[in-house]
Amino acid sequence: MTPEQLTAAKQVMVHGPMLLVIVVLAILFIIYATAKLKIHPFLALLFAAYGVGFLSKMPVQFIGNVISQGFGNLMTGIGLVIVFGTIIGTIMEKSGAALKMAEVVLNIVGIKRSPLAMSIIGYITSIPVFCDSGFVILTPLNKALAKRAGIPMAVMAVALSTGLYATHTLVPPTPGPIAAAGNVGADLGLVILIGMVVSIPAALVGLWWAYRVGKNITTEVDQTGASYDELRKQFKQLPGAVKSFAPIVIPILLIALASFVKFTKYTGIGSNFIVFLGTPVNALMIGVLLALTLLPKYDEETLMNWVGQGLKDSAIILLITGAGGSLGNVLSNTPIADYIKTFAGGGIAGGVFVLLLPFLISALLKTAQGSSTVALVTTSSLLAPMLPQLGLTSPMDLALTVMAIGAGAMTVSHVNDSYFWVVSQFSGLKVTDAYRAQTMATLLEGIVTIVTTLILFAIFH
Repeated sequence: MTPEQLTAAKQVMVHGPMLLVIVVLAILFIIYATAKLKIHPFLALLFAAYGVGFLSKMPVQFIGNVISQGFGNLMTGIGLVIVFGTIIGTIMEKSGAALKMAEVVLNIVGIKRSPLAMSIIGYITSIPVFCDSGFVILTPLNKALAKRAGIPMAVMAVALSTGLYATHTLVPPTPGPIAAAGNVGADLGLVILIGMVVSIPAALVGLWWAYRVGKNITTEVDQTGASYDELRKQFKQLPGAVKSFAPIVIPILLIALASFVKFTKYTGIGSNFIVFLGTPVNALMIGVLLALTLLPKYDEETLMNWVGQGLKDSAIILLITGAGGSLGNVLSNTPIADYIKTFAGGGIAGGVFVLLLPFLISALLKTAQGSSTVALVTTSSLLAPMLPQLGLTSPMDLALTVMAIGAGAMTVSHVNDSYFWVVSQFSGLKVTDAYRAQTMATLLEGIVTIVTTLILFAIFH
């Protein structure tokens, strides 16, 4: 749908609170269809996408194209990343590299602190790397640690996902916070500094929730497969530590280096090549090549069957994630974002609570359409002209405004968010369990982040 067609279509579509009712009905349908009717999430998401399109009175000639575009756009962004990441994970599991990484990490942090280790790793990784990509890359290590430590996969999954999520919406050079800082005119260096501080309580509450709720959730990963000791006996000799970590660490470093080059606007010798290497799909392809060095031998079993298994494992994840993109795109093409923006015209109480305005707008946008980046960009663009009237003018005020917007962009991750499906599918979580674990964790992260931001605002304003 072109911008002109979208503008014309919105004139005849449902407006106002009824749109929010439609979104709630779509979410309830997905939960009921997957949990009670046992409909596959792929179909449930597509049914919901069509339902939202018809109920919102989107012109019928556009509904099919919007659904297809949403699926295709998401595949363009992270499709090959998921495929490459799954291939890497399969090779690392079958070669014993994942077990080797688990042993190295546990020797450093101790077996009881495995979730803390993954939360910290996620926290650092997501500063330059999108949380979706980070979760895919780190899943083999996460599964191996869960087996080795005897900790439920749900605990490890939420610890990793919330560690990644904390910095994803708050700390540049992730694109969302960079765009928000640029739109409101905040100093990037100060945003990075404040973001690193504000995101710590968010990661900690996510880790606490991982322990609290994850221990009561049994996943497919826990129910299937051998124990760690049984897995260890399958390998006469594990690969070396350097070779084992390379397929994960090298792509992360390349993506981080490319982000640094973009962030500093360096255009000197080698800048284009660095950006090429650090593009996620290219970095993960390099990860695949490094993973091939882990193969015990090069024959049909490893080069065909192992890689083929990775492709099969990625197919379901791709379809479900893409269907989530379809639903998100349908919602994005309704007037719901325009309706939510009307909250900005109503004002809000002064003083420290002025930052609740960007938080609420961002949270509503995030919950309605699924993308944290869209919520960050849209809210910051909307509020930028209003900041002087709201009394938000100092460098610290502007940096904390970005934090408030980022807090909203965390709140919440559910079925219209691709990250929700990446976390649930790679960890073997049922949809209802993913709501208890992932969605509630992101709600808590958002609340803790806005509270931390308000406290800092009260101190420095």
